[in-house]
Amino acid sequence: MTLEALLAEHAELEAKLADPSVHADQAGARKLGKRYAELSPIVRTARELAQARSDLEAARELAAEDAGFAAEVDELTERIPKIEERLTELLLPRDPHDSADVVLEIKSGEGGEESALFAGDLLRMYLRYAERRGWKAEVLDGTDSDLGGFKDVTVAIKARTDSPDGVWSRLKYEGGVHRVQRVPVTESQGRIHTSAAGVLVFPETEDVEIEIDENDLRVDVFRSSGKGGQSVNTTDSAVRITHLPTGIVVSCQNERSQLQNKARAMQVLRSRLQVLAEEKAQQEASDARRTQIRTVDRSERVRTYNFPESRISDHRVGYKAHNLDQVLDGDLDAVLDALAAADRAERLAGG
Repeated sequence: MTLEALLAEHAELEAKLADPSVHADQAGARKLGKRYAELSPIVRTARELAQARSDLEAARELAAEDAGFAAEVDELTERIPKIEERLTELLLPRDPHDSADVVLEIKSGEGGEESALFAGDLLRMYLRYAERRGWKAEVLDGTDSDLGGFKDVTVAIKARTDSPDGVWSRLKYEGGVHRVQRVPVTESQGRIHTSAAGVLVFPETEDVEIEIDENDLRVDVFRSSGKGGQSVNTTDSAVRITHLPTGIVVSCQNERSQLQNKARAMQVLRSRLQVLAEEKAQQEASDARRTQIRTVDRSERVRTYNFPESRISDHRVGYKAHNLDQVLDGDLDAVLDALAAADRAERLAGG
């Protein structure tokens, strides 16, 4: 869409949102609000650019009569290209899922108990990051390890309703193998070990156009369990759904009833099947897409967490920092900003 069309859409949305009758449909109003929030940075930047260009024209006229305005001309001449660059970036085609919430899965891999403990560290990192962003995080299901880590864990993360960007816009870069280098608690000789955990991220869109045949599903029910395997529910309320054609397994035990757990698991399954369908369509179109890991192999990694040197390294963009404690405490913005900047640069270059 052209800039003019986006400005017109923003004005139209503003008028609709001012109409009290629109808010009778909360879901519809939320969609309108999301889109309005997405367009607002473009509108603000376009207005800033128009004002700067107008100010430059006026300053040039004044500088022709009074040399004292020359400095203002220089300042505006330097600032306008920066605003133009910012507007160009904002006008880049958005990832269609950028406004979506996500389902994030963490799976331990090579390294046994140490890998499971690291998976627990990653879970805490993402939960703390969600807290910093004002997002709501909910652990849907998990399998504990003997030492308090996780063999696998699934968490749903939702953004605030007034946020212009969804969780996917930030966490979509997290999919892949995350490698840790440290002395495990199980190591008696003080030797540094390398292990890994895998992270999978799926956008959870509101209107998933995926039809599922009930005959393709195997639904198992079981009792919810907490830390150490103790039962936290005396009824079979937890639900595990297996999609037979693809082998995808989704389970949920966080809700109070079997019906609620099944509905939540079906929602997650639809999101995963949508991602699968999109990947297939993009492959058929020969559209290269960054794929997330399907196996957890230490040799294939997107990021390394080195405890002896307090170093975090993202191998995709060459990012390095020596603030590992802060990162594991949820201070992820710097590394995510580096990945987002590399993604923007690639799209600007037409890559």
